[in-house]
Parts: sequence; C-alpha cells; structure tokens
Amino acid sequence: MSTVLLDLDGTLSDSRPGIAASFRFTLGQLGLDAAACGDLTWAVGPPIAVSMARLLDQYGDTRVEEAVAIYRARYSEIGIYDCSVYPGIPGMLDQFAQAGVTMLVATSKRRDFADRVIDHLGLRSSMRAVYGALPGGGLDEKQDLLAHILSVENLTPAACVMVGDRLHDMHAARHNTIRPIGVLWGYGGQAELEASGADAIAATPGDVARLVLERLT
Repeated sequence: MSTVLLDLDGTLSDSRPGIAASFRFTLGQLGLDAAACGDLTWAVGPPIAVSMARLLDQYGDTRVEEAVAIYRARYSEIGIYDCSVYPGIPGMLDQFAQAGVTMLVATSKRRDFADRVIDHLGLRSSMRAVYGALPGGGLDEKQDLLAHILSVENLTPAACVMVGDRLHDMHAARHNTIRPIGVLWGYGGQAELEASGADAIAATPGDVARLVLERLT
C-alpha cells in the first residue's frame, strides 16, 4: 500500500488568518505593539515555539513560554476555526482515494488542534489518521514526527511521499529518506522549497496528484 503524508497549514488548509490574528493578540497581551510585527506569513508552518521566539526577538523579548500559552489559549478558542480548504484539495484527495493511496496528516500543529481543524474542514473521511505535536511537548520537530509515523504505521519510506509547503517538511522528509514534494500555494515559496531539497514542486493540487500517483502507483 502506498502512503502520502500531508502537511496541514499551507498545504491542505489556508490557516493564515486565524494564526496571524492569534499571534497579534498574543503580542497585545504581552504589552507589545502588534501593529509593528508586519506580515506574519513566515510564522505559519514551523513549530509554534520556533515562530514565537523569532517574533519576540523582534521586540527584544524572551517570554516565549508565556507567549505560547497565551497564543494556544486564543487559537484554541477562536483562531482555529478561521481557516479554509484550498481550492482543488478535495479533488486531489478523491484521486488519491480512488487510486487506493493511504492519506495521513503530518503536521507541526498540536495533534488535538489538528484533529479539530480536520473535522471543521470536513476532511476526516479522507484521512486514515492525523499526526501532530503532542500536548506538553513531544514530536515538535517534524523529522521526529515523521519517524514516529513510519514506526507506528509500519511504513517503508520508499513507499511514502511527503507533501508540504515549508522547508521543515522538505528537511524532515529527506532526514527520513521520504520523497518530498513542495507546493507553491502555501507559505514557503519556490526558492525556499528548492533550497530545502524538494524533489519536485507543484503549482496546483492536480500537479501533486499526478506527481504522487506517478511515483507511488
């Protein structure tokens, strides 16, 4: 059986509105000027603590743990639902299902949050399982998450493809000898994906379906 590992934010879902708003809310709660942070597209996708540390560094602030707690409380209540499925994704998932490809979500988002997003977006029936970071810490690094998935699902790396939009997806896949495919509709962009080792880059979900099915079926 062939398997495709799918990133969530920036790959299946446009979650930027809710995530960016939650970051700005956090800055305000910390007494920092949220208007000064600029565009936050770069903060979508990496582990939350990584993005938060980079954001706070702009203000010379080191309260990362406190900020993450504020962010997660706000995101869990409001921001999590401010997202939408990218056009073309349902058709891509249907093509995978028709070809007998197993689909797994592999996200740096906390797993309980990812489960709620998948249900909110109506994608549950397509996914065999949802994998993400663990509450309280654990599997925060994407390469560790992919290794965990391979072990739990008893998968052979050569029979898998990782589809994602950021360098973390590409690096993690390479680390686990999984073929990485980058997508251009997310938050990373072509230069980032090329530099981080994408084996192929897709402009549309239809391109992803073709690339995956050529390799796995």
